[in-house]
Amino acid sequence: MNTCIRLHPADDVVIARQQLLSGASADSIAVRGLIPPGHKVATRAIAAGAPVRRYNQIIGFASKDIAAGEHVHTHNLDMGPNKGDFARDYAFCADVKPEAAPLHAEFMGYVRADGRVATRNYIGVLSSVNCSATVARAIADHFSKTLNPGALADFPHVDGVVALTHGSGCGMDTDGLGMQVLERTLAGYATHPNFAGVLAVGLGCEANQLKSWLNHSGLKEGSMLQTFNIQDSGGTRLTVAKGIDLIKAMLPMVNLAHRQPCSVAHLTVGLQCGGSDGYSGISANPALGAAVDLLVAHGGTAILSETPEIYGAEHLLTRRAVRREVGEKLVARIRWWEHYTAMHQGEMNNNPSPGNKAGGLTTILEKSLGAVAKGGTSNLQAVYEYAEKISTHGFVYMDTPGYDPVSATGQVAGGANLICFTTGRGSAYGCAPAPCLKLATNSALWQRQGDDIDVNCGDIVDGHSTVQAKGEEIFQAIIACASGQTSKSEQHGYGQNEFVPWQLGAVM
Repeated sequence: MNTCIRLHPADDVVIARQQLLSGASADSIAVRGLIPPGHKVATRAIAAGAPVRRYNQIIGFASKDIAAGEHVHTHNLDMGPNKGDFARDYAFCADVKPEAAPLHAEFMGYVRADGRVATRNYIGVLSSVNCSATVARAIADHFSKTLNPGALADFPHVDGVVALTHGSGCGMDTDGLGMQVLERTLAGYATHPNFAGVLAVGLGCEANQLKSWLNHSGLKEGSMLQTFNIQDSGGTRLTVAKGIDLIKAMLPMVNLAHRQPCSVAHLTVGLQCGGSDGYSGISANPALGAAVDLLVAHGGTAILSETPEIYGAEHLLTRRAVRREVGEKLVARIRWWEHYTAMHQGEMNNNPSPGNKAGGLTTILEKSLGAVAKGGTSNLQAVYEYAEKISTHGFVYMDTPGYDPVSATGQVAGGANLICFTTGRGSAYGCAPAPCLKLATNSALWQRQGDDIDVNCGDIVDGHSTVQAKGEEIFQAIIACASGQTSKSEQHGYGQNEFVPWQLGAVM
């Protein structure tokens, strides 16, 4: 097996499969110095200021002369004096493919009375504001399988009661963008198919008033969606008791749900990557992309997100947009992010993280080109705002931050009933009420942190599998998990603390 991976004949770099010592051969070039696994080796001399290519795409510019065989990383590669502001050919709709006849596959899901289909059967306790978070958590804890194992013993078809709390809800403009996003996020969770019943608990005097939220969201209270405030209920102890009684009343109805065969067209999968490394764009991300193409071919939906982590690679998506306005909406969100980061004295290349760089990624352009691979090759059907309800089948995009908990929260609010999360450095993450499958980019991570990983894609790097074969394996894992097979993150109890709505606007 070769010591390095070449991704395109025109690339200026190859990727080390293993640690390379000085004098070792890399693509028939003698290595100069130590090259860590997952890092880049120059295959030709590159002059200072010249673009450097990986995936046959620009990932940055040489900040000084680079000799063939040298390590290419932060010491000699950056965004250049123009900070990556080079021309990208958006070529709207140029790569749109004809729609193929849909395939059919099934999973075992829960069909709600209104036709929505769920992969899990939870009761949720939402807080309107940080001030009601402790009460919401206390209500859910009464039914915890760890803290109170017998509480759900008579209700085997209920997956659990989870509290989703947050640090916002007051000290904000009641009509501003931040409030609109919070209301939209909470409404998405309140109506999520994986929640058979929901309690929303407020304090009473907060900016995010429960009645206003219901009205703005077009929601109505009923037996399976109830709201109340601490101040109206007599304080903490009485509010917790009230919430427990309301959930006890819901449990018999929720327990009536049974899994039944459902079309894969009812699956909506959120795509995430976190703790990326130099192998992410080679193994797990394109393998997930292959699974996405299979999901879309079967009528399902996949949501690509994390706008700061597709920056510099957005032109690969606009070419696949089914209509020009879809591609233009994506570009408009990129421009918003450029303004947003500049307004806060930042820049888009503040991403990648230190861990990403230790794993071999150097610039946001390089990270983005690998991240986009999660979206496969299917046509881009639509672009959505954060936490906006997904109403289109197929491959779609949602504008979110790159911070994984915030991004996945928006996807689940939009209707994702399962998350697929690739990682190269290691991740400890879950996303109740949607199950989360984690995919390792390298076999060393699989061996080191296997208790947290569901699928190893490192065997692609090792030469023992292919992207397409691994994509089929991931697709089958999605079906199994959607049918009730618990993910590693569910086994560890992840999901409640990872609910993080995007906070926008001034805190007042």
